[in-house]
Amino acid sequence: MKFILKILLTALAVVVLATFLPGVTLTNGYTSAIIVALVLGILRVTVKPLLIFFTLPATIVTLGLFLLVINAVIILLADYFVAGFAVSGFWIALLFSLLLSLFQSILYSLLKEKKEK
Repeated sequence: MKFILKILLTALAVVVLATFLPGVTLTNGYTSAIIVALVLGILRVTVKPLLIFFTLPATIVTLGLFLLVINAVIILLADYFVAGFAVSGFWIALLFSLLLSLFQSILYSLLKEKKEK
């Protein structure tokens, strides 16, 4: 149940960001946003660990800032795989990934349950 809520919250964040960012477009609306959320989840689980492993020296030298580039590459890969989602360039993908991470952390904090002592 929590997985479905996270996908829907990510889709909501994608719709909001596509509305406000000039270089990001969604042609089919909410269905494309849900597909983008699913594809991003799959890419983050499969491709991102491989990219982190192969770019570990660059990540260490840049003190972890290269992970931002990896997130932008994941967004560009999602753009490639989803027909109704378009990102105009690398810098827009970088900004989109930063804002998406910010929105996800805010929205996911709403899902956290209060721990009782």
